[in-house]
Amino acid sequence: MAERIAIASDHAAIALKASLTNWLREHGHEVTDLGPHGHESVDYPDYGFALARAVEEGQADFGIALCGSGIGISIAVNRNPAARCALVNEPYSARLARHHNNANIIAMGARLIGEDMAKACVHAFLEATYEGGRHEQRVAKLSNFAKEPA
Repeated sequence: MAERIAIASDHAAIALKASLTNWLREHGHEVTDLGPHGHESVDYPDYGFALARAVEEGQADFGIALCGSGIGISIAVNRNPAARCALVNEPYSARLARHHNNANIIAMGARLIGEDMAKACVHAFLEATYEGGRHEQRVAKLSNFAKEPA
């Protein structure tokens, strides 16, 4: 099924972002590239925030966040309570991110993951569905930060 996907990166992941964007479009997905569009150094939080906002506002069904390690941009994305971003390095974790955590965004590190593995992660993520059930209460808490455990 074709999805609306927003994708963003920092300067370290420009090439991977371009490759994934083309590959996703070839497979019928509608892709919004939120940038950056050049190789000059940029601040990943700016692009992570924009990506989270695009998913929160319904401009995209899912998001893909990329930076050198995937760590920084995933932290930035997860500052938005509507974002459930999982840093993944292989397809199994990408699938579980959807099955158990209802992740709406995945993050990957361009310096740590190859292009083929990144595509495999995206494929697994998009093919998976949220299981709900026993995970519902936990996922609901992710958007409602509480200082004390329930």
